[in-house]
Amino acid sequence: MPTQIHPTAIVDPSVRIGAGVVVGPYAYVGAGVHLGDGTVLHHHATVEGNTVLGSGNEVFPFACIGLKSQDLKYRGGKPGTHIGDRNVFREFCTVHAATLDGHFTVIGSNNHFLAYTHIAHDCVVGNHVVMSNNATLAGHIKMGSHVVMGGLAAVHQFCHIGDRAMIGGMSRVSLDVPPFMIVEGSPASVRAVNKVGLERAGFTPGQLERVKTIYRIFYREGLNRAQALEKLRANGTASEPEVAAFIAFADNSERGLMAGAR
Repeated sequence: MPTQIHPTAIVDPSVRIGAGVVVGPYAYVGAGVHLGDGTVLHHHATVEGNTVLGSGNEVFPFACIGLKSQDLKYRGGKPGTHIGDRNVFREFCTVHAATLDGHFTVIGSNNHFLAYTHIAHDCVVGNHVVMSNNATLAGHIKMGSHVVMGGLAAVHQFCHIGDRAMIGGMSRVSLDVPPFMIVEGSPASVRAVNKVGLERAGFTPGQLERVKTIYRIFYREGLNRAQALEKLRANGTASEPEVAAFIAFADNSERGLMAGAR
């Protein structure tokens, strides 16, 4: 399909436009933007700043991608936004550039950001993430892949979210969310293993059992973090991928792992 730019769209002459790009009525594309092959900007969509979108992205009406950081520490320069392929940004979604010169907000591929979602400055988001309506990431958050975030949930700045975690709707997340778990509440706590999500991902019964063992050790035996890690390492499964991933996440947690529900 040939590139199509509606006559009412405003596209800066410096924009790099790939093959088959569609820019709809009244859309705005600012200086320095790169739109990858097959990307579609619906009417009234905005992409600006030092922003690179890969191929096959879709930006819906009134979504704003790559705008200046809201961080009050912003002092100019060329911070930016790097976005992978085949992402969907629904209506009024906002993605902000990084704060410091040469830094980037980074989003992977195959993600689905629903209406009014917000990804703040300096976030790093993985692949195959779903953020439901009004879900919000504050600055400097690192989110893994295959994460599902419910509507109206909010994550505190500098938190880490592990792979294949699920955050319940309207949750207030202020600590690191471990991989493979469901967290929910205000403040949020770990409620259960993300069993349905892992089954849908093709986890074997053996893998599921190892994740359940992690959950029991960390959240049902009354151990502190150091004791739980020591027991998990001595369990004989520490080299298994899902156990090793959990241990690595816990070892690298700076804000602290979220506690279990009482």
